[in-house]
Amino acid sequence: MNKVFLSGNLTRDPEVRYTQTGKAFTRMGIAVRRPYSKDKDAVDFFNLTAWEKTAEFCGRYFMKGSRVLVEGRLQTSSYENKDGVKVNAVDIMVENIEFADSKRANTGGDDGRNYSEQSSDRYSEQPSGGYQSRQSTPPKKSSFDEFDGGEPVDPDDTPF
Repeated sequence: MNKVFLSGNLTRDPEVRYTQTGKAFTRMGIAVRRPYSKDKDAVDFFNLTAWEKTAEFCGRYFMKGSRVLVEGRLQTSSYENKDGVKVNAVDIMVENIEFADSKRANTGGDDGRNYSEQSSDRYSEQPSGGYQSRQSTPPKKSSFDEFDGGEPVDPDDTPF
């Protein structure tokens, strides 16, 4: 099984691009903390690639610094760089991505709701096979939207 789950912060703004056939994609980076020693953490950096609806969602709602939860799979590739050296790369192909910031910490300019890539209200499939954004209909309110936040949690107290 090839499955990866990561929690971290985006290292650059997602920029949606399109292939020659019109497929949307975006490449992003994520920084993930991990324990290095008893009192120090290290940071690992990974490349993320998202396609179609997921890419459009990332381009619309995420920005550099956004805390996200990512579910995906590892994919390896190799290429020759400009100096003729063979380079092996490992990318994470994003299957699902969600905000990990609290409602109060989310200052991205939206209405503060906890959006998820899998929300079906955000896009409607068109007969041409493409997707068209429907901003006039906001996603349905979840029980999280009505949650008042409760007791604050220190991120350093979490086990991940």
